[in-house]
Amino acid sequence: MRRNLSFIKNTLCLDFSEFGFYPDLLDGIEALNFKTATPIQEQAIPLILEGRDLIGIAQTGTGKTAAFVLPIIQKILESNESHYTQALIIVPTRELAMQIDQAIGAYSYFAGISSIAIYGGGGGKDFAQGKEAITGGTDIIIATPGRLLAHMNLGYVNFSRLRFLVLDEADRMLDMGFMPDLNKIIKTLNPNRQSLLFSATMPQGVMKLAKTLLRNPATVSIALSKPAEGVTQAAYLVHERQKLALIADILKDKVGQRILVFCSSKLAVGTLYKQLRAKGMNVGQISSDLEQEEREKVMLAFRNRQVDIIVATDVLSRGIDVEGIDLVINYDVPRDAEDYVHRIGRTARAARKGAALTLVSHADLIRLKRIEKLIGNEVPKIAVPAHIGAVEERERSGRKPPHKAKSRNAGSGEKQKTPATEGQERPKKRHRGGRNRRRKGGGEKSPAA
Repeated sequence: MRRNLSFIKNTLCLDFSEFGFYPDLLDGIEALNFKTATPIQEQAIPLILEGRDLIGIAQTGTGKTAAFVLPIIQKILESNESHYTQALIIVPTRELAMQIDQAIGAYSYFAGISSIAIYGGGGGKDFAQGKEAITGGTDIIIATPGRLLAHMNLGYVNFSRLRFLVLDEADRMLDMGFMPDLNKIIKTLNPNRQSLLFSATMPQGVMKLAKTLLRNPATVSIALSKPAEGVTQAAYLVHERQKLALIADILKDKVGQRILVFCSSKLAVGTLYKQLRAKGMNVGQISSDLEQEEREKVMLAFRNRQVDIIVATDVLSRGIDVEGIDLVINYDVPRDAEDYVHRIGRTARAARKGAALTLVSHADLIRLKRIEKLIGNEVPKIAVPAHIGAVEERERSGRKPPHKAKSRNAGSGEKQKTPATEGQERPKKRHRGGRNRRRKGGGEKSPAA
């Protein structure tokens, strides 16, 4: 069943049938119309099948989910064991947990492998379902750290026989502050397990985690891929106050298209969502401020083309795989250059065409330069349409002048005195004394108040 590893590495576009997968697993792969493996799959699958611990450096969109899911399913089928959890996959977000759970369900459709996604944000019913899956011995559990730890703290979680641990998007988990939770979880697991760590980048924190988690790991590194050739990129150099008018102008003739708009904060998402909705646009929003049920409804409506536009934080830059997204707009330039690649990677998938537009204010120019350095190309610049500038100019010229406080003599018919005149009429020493007397009296205000 095992292929010669050197043969694997020197083969381009390896067919899935050459990995020696069970027929039921191959049937699931073929039902999804997948024929050949991606580079991360070609290199990682044989190593995982051999039982090696692994560091996989690869971004979303490279096929990394299948790179660890397929060999884990194969090894569970080989064991012919059940009634206990054999694999635990820990991820940073509920969206990614659901996506991996759906992938497992699709790949193992004919193989009968059970899985469940366990994440926060749901109600008591969801928590009860998670408990039932854990105590009932579901084959593969995909979980976010906080919710898994909540179950562990209640005393009924037993992973002493766990065979496989996967940390997916480890860099993102560390950025989100999950390191203490991860340490608590890992201490309770079977020490003789096989461990796999996948990350888009390898900062110091992830390297330290890998050293403590993995035993003599193999490393597969797929360089951060450039944006797909099918993505047409462009950037508008705008004033911050022009952004709303510009994005409304861009979206006005895009009815019926699938569009993602990324903002860098929950507050910005909520504000822009309300502004676009006020303009009559068919828009939804996704951020951690929404309950899980609400987020799932928005995503379902987006997939079913009942919602054209989703305004979201970076929670959607790695956590969804929706086909046919026509346009990605960066309303805010991402703080990290790599997030730009993840964001625009939501479009032009599977050899399709797509577009990515970024609104760049003067303060964001340095971030744009970092992005261009990372992707190795300059992002073409587009001039803001003349009518956007004209609207802004009219709005500015039509503003009322700043409000001036009325003098206490206003309307009395008396000629108001300037500060200079007052200073000439009243000696400086007396002016100080007068102010001191007013303080002592209390309640009386100075003319400037």
